[in-house]
Amino acid sequence: MIQQETIMDIADNTGAKTALVVKVLGGSTARGQYTRRTAAVGDVVTVTIKKSLPNMNLDDKKVHRAVIIRTAYPTRRLDGSYVRFDRNAAVLIDEKGNPLGTRIFGAVARELREKNFMKIISLASEVV
Repeated sequence: MIQQETIMDIADNTGAKTALVVKVLGGSTARGQYTRRTAAVGDVVTVTIKKSLPNMNLDDKKVHRAVIIRTAYPTRRLDGSYVRFDRNAAVLIDEKGNPLGTRIFGAVARELREKNFMKIISLASEVV
């Protein structure tokens, strides 16, 4: 469960290391409870880069879009099983949904296939 002001790892080779979530574009709010938008695996968020490599080709002063690929909060699947990861991670994308990097580090959740992020799944080394 990712919300505004969450610090996330960036799991691609764009040069960004950590990012802060500025706005949740996808996701849902629960009625009668907090109206804070939360995002899960496969949702698109707006991030700003907080820590990066010195030779990064992106502008770290600007706001970028990212798709969430791993969450520490458990995600329930249709067969009743749950999947969760150690840390929250995202991949930077462009306006069309294509990743900006050419490599994806670490495992990627299978829920990205249902959200049509096939390019990210093909670049990932492992799909869980």
